[in-house]
Amino acid sequence: MRVHQGGYLWEVQKLRSECPCLRCGSVKTVKSGKCTTTVRDESVRTVVLWLKIHKHRMYCKDCKKTFTEPVPGIWPRRRTTQRFRNAIAKACGTSKDLATVSRNHRVSHGFVYKICYEQLEVKLREHKQKKWPEVIGLDEHFFRRKKGITEFVSVFTDLKKKKMFEMAHGKDRNSLEEQLRDMPGRENVKVVVIDMSSSYRSFVKRFFPNAMIVADKFHVLRLLTPSIMKAGKEIHGHRQELSTRRKLLCSRKNLDYFVRVDIDRYLKDHHKLNELYRWKERLFEFYRVKGFSRASIAFHRLLSDMERSSLDEVQRLLRTFKRWKHEIIRYFENGYTNGFTERMNGTGKLVQRRAFGYRNFKNYRLRVLTACLFRNF
Repeated sequence: MRVHQGGYLWEVQKLRSECPCLRCGSVKTVKSGKCTTTVRDESVRTVVLWLKIHKHRMYCKDCKKTFTEPVPGIWPRRRTTQRFRNAIAKACGTSKDLATVSRNHRVSHGFVYKICYEQLEVKLREHKQKKWPEVIGLDEHFFRRKKGITEFVSVFTDLKKKKMFEMAHGKDRNSLEEQLRDMPGRENVKVVVIDMSSSYRSFVKRFFPNAMIVADKFHVLRLLTPSIMKAGKEIHGHRQELSTRRKLLCSRKNLDYFVRVDIDRYLKDHHKLNELYRWKERLFEFYRVKGFSRASIAFHRLLSDMERSSLDEVQRLLRTFKRWKHEIIRYFENGYTNGFTERMNGTGKLVQRRAFGYRNFKNYRLRVLTACLFRNF
């Protein structure tokens, strides 16, 4: 052992063992000289460690080629041990950025970047031959903006086991089918929960032939939110009454008595906003109905009442409900929502903020799946 580049260099010798040919697998090999190789190993108590390995060069009598003895834990043509690479990968999972790992382990930024995503891909190989679950949640979130075009990422979750399942680049039918067509078991999918997106609905009908589509409850309840906020802004045009307008978005059932009195006093002089608020409350009352048959009757009653309204916003909502009436009522058969999928979307956004955005979707997918599926690296 001696001092070497701020650390220590250990000279070790490879013990002789049976070494078949690496090309043809023949055992007819003989020694053909000696050689040495220097590799970086995992640090010992923060002290940098190198290994200078003395081993033999071998000759194969069958294929007439020479090769060097392989060393367990060191892949061919690499100058680092697998133990050191795992240590770098674990440090990448616990450090705030890759530059800190590069500085602490005295390696280049490119090496840390390469090892991080290489080990993430190795860890996710066990998740590669997965089959589609019975109940799927499907939603999207923002990925990047390139040349003025906004790109999205589609997230697939297993709503029964509450686990992240897969990610795909884009949200249109063709790109999703191209990325996911090799995964087995899509005929076993029974329920798919989506937001009210026509592209997702066409993709699910074609890609999951036996699946039942359910419209997410949260996205149905917030359909009138933009209209309520816009009507309030037209009345005042400033932020003075913003706190009161935000209270209009909450369910009336969960508000205190005095808050409800303040809302009624505020809406008394604004008839359009008052009508939009009452329709929003009708939606909340509809989702409090128990049972599929009762919900079906309540929904058709709601549609018939909306036809008598003179507001353009209500008529636009009525046309949307007519296009999605089967998907909305199916919620009452099983009660599945996309709440867990929204949580996984939040995890993806946290990963983006931590890295100040991603340019490579492959690296982003590896990061998010690892963060959602594994507690430790």
